[in-house]
Amino acid sequence: MSIIVTPGPRRPGISRRILMWWGNRPITQLAIIASLVTFLVFLGINVTTTMARIGISPGFDFLWRSTNFEIGESSIPFTASDPYLRAMLVGLINTLKVSLFGCVLATILGVFVGVAGLSGNLLLASLVRWYVELIRNTPLLLQLFFWISLAKAFPAPRQAGALLGSIYLTNRGVYVPTVSIEDLAIGWPLLVALALAVGLLLFVLSRLKRLNGKTLAIGVLALLVAAAAVLRAQGAEFVLDTPALAGFNIRGGYNLTPEFAALLTGLVVKFSAAIAEIVRAGIQSVNRGQWEAARALGLHSGQIMRLVVLPQALRVITPLTTSSYLDLTKDSSLAVAIGYPDLVSIVNTTANTTGQSLEALMILISTYLGINLIVSALMNQYNKRVALKGTAR
Repeated sequence: MSIIVTPGPRRPGISRRILMWWGNRPITQLAIIASLVTFLVFLGINVTTTMARIGISPGFDFLWRSTNFEIGESSIPFTASDPYLRAMLVGLINTLKVSLFGCVLATILGVFVGVAGLSGNLLLASLVRWYVELIRNTPLLLQLFFWISLAKAFPAPRQAGALLGSIYLTNRGVYVPTVSIEDLAIGWPLLVALALAVGLLLFVLSRLKRLNGKTLAIGVLALLVAAAAVLRAQGAEFVLDTPALAGFNIRGGYNLTPEFAALLTGLVVKFSAAIAEIVRAGIQSVNRGQWEAARALGLHSGQIMRLVVLPQALRVITPLTTSSYLDLTKDSSLAVAIGYPDLVSIVNTTANTTGQSLEALMILISTYLGINLIVSALMNQYNKRVALKGTAR
């Protein structure tokens, strides 16, 4: 018995691949690209000539000059003699801080509101619908003005009452209890131990074939316990710091400035309404037969929602929630309207004091682009875990 082997189709050569990549009209595309490059070169020459005429040297040397201005709120030490680069780092940290807390809190509130909107209770469902429609159809800037006005209308510290015994709402900010770490000596052993703990957790989570909320919560709890053990081994003491009235002000605890509290509240309220609609749509996209099959197995409503419906609804919820996270991060730039020193506010001040508007704008654009690309990449990785496996696209 003889077997005849026929060669398969030949792979295209280099010239053919180039033609396939360029398309059917390579000359036209080359002309368009050449025109675009010419326009950009002309624009660059015009900008540099204008800057030279008014006495501004193009470049990023200004990043190492002294700022000569103060920043009202900073998570790291900063003085007016520090360079502009450190000032932008302060603004970046402020932006990341409000964006991170905003995404987490908006997700939690949005899930609860979205599930409540599907409740059989007519009053609760109606209240949720009014909440969602009111918030979604009101400009975020207007909402921020409302929240900052409300924050400034709180009583002075001496007249403010303690909410739940330890939370103060004042016109100087919101004071909440916090856990402080005392007698901590930061050295290389501590940093190495914490890095190893984080790396071990990420390695274990990457090896899990099924990553859900329960395993993630256990992993984070294990990391916190390991970090606490390492800190205790270094002689650190954990002390609950509770705010209390002392003289004309409140001492202790953690102070959320009125600007930060107003911005965070506005972002959480605004985007929780959008996430609530996404959650509602995701839940309703699950086939009704899944509910009936779960009830036939004897599961109650809470178990059906947590074990059957939400895992399937995540395939619809996750991509849309990613867009909400990106919008929240970008809309945090409206902080400049209420006086919160975010990245946009500090870059704007830098451009006004140095005259390097083009360079400052390039830094701002590249920074927001990098943040959003990182958020999108992380959410896409999570989306791959919850997507249907083995389905044809």
